[in-house]
Amino acid sequence: MPLMTATSQPSGLQPGDRAPDFTLPASGGRTVSSAELSGKPYLLYFYPKADTPGCTTQACGLQEVLPKFEADGLSIIGVSPDPVAKIEKFATKYGLEFPLASDEDHAVAEAYGTWVEKSMYGRTYMGMERSSFLVDGEGIIRHVWRKVKPATHAELVAEAFRDLSSKA
Repeated sequence: MPLMTATSQPSGLQPGDRAPDFTLPASGGRTVSSAELSGKPYLLYFYPKADTPGCTTQACGLQEVLPKFEADGLSIIGVSPDPVAKIEKFATKYGLEFPLASDEDHAVAEAYGTWVEKSMYGRTYMGMERSSFLVDGEGIIRHVWRKVKPATHAELVAEAFRDLSSKA
């Protein structure tokens, strides 16, 4: 496993802040947008690269709990810098039903502070930090996870969404 760290500071988005607006092309010929999600809670999660081990673990974990999330009114949107064609193959290969969005120019990632400087083997480069934002129906960020662990992500989101739902 390569040694890799995020070395720049993420944006200051915190719980209680308004979520930045977005509109992105997504898998399944869809377009996803914050305007379309207005009035509904959603999880916007950023992942580095489609069809890699960590990203697959994370996406499949969320797919597994998707029926429960949808029944409770939570939408899930994954965002990566990959082109739509690559995202589409990833979604099809693993039967991912929630939209995976393409942020090729990383404008949305920059707005959320997830496009960061990374370092691997002494080389620095810009890339996606695995991060997630739980947003309520009013467009307010209620929970932020930075440097998410793929295997436990769905469980953390489920717990935070249960807490959010019980306060609503």
